[in-house]
Amino acid sequence: MPKLKTKSGVKKRFKFTATGKVKHGVAGKRHRLISHNAKYIRQNRGTKVLSDADVAHVRLWAPYGLK
Repeated sequence: MPKLKTKSGVKKRFKFTATGKVKHGVAGKRHRLISHNAKYIRQNRGTKVLSDADVAHVRLWAPYGLK
């Protein structure tokens, strides 16, 4: 079997936790923040855990995990 390639974008955007969950940065935090209220900015600080429905896609794109 040939080796499977990892999607380059996945390496930059996602991290796996020790329990196998997938962490990701929150969208909508780069620019045009004046149109968002303070609660939105505060709640979307840091990283979030990806939903289970989307984890399957990320695992296909990173077949050998991420270093």
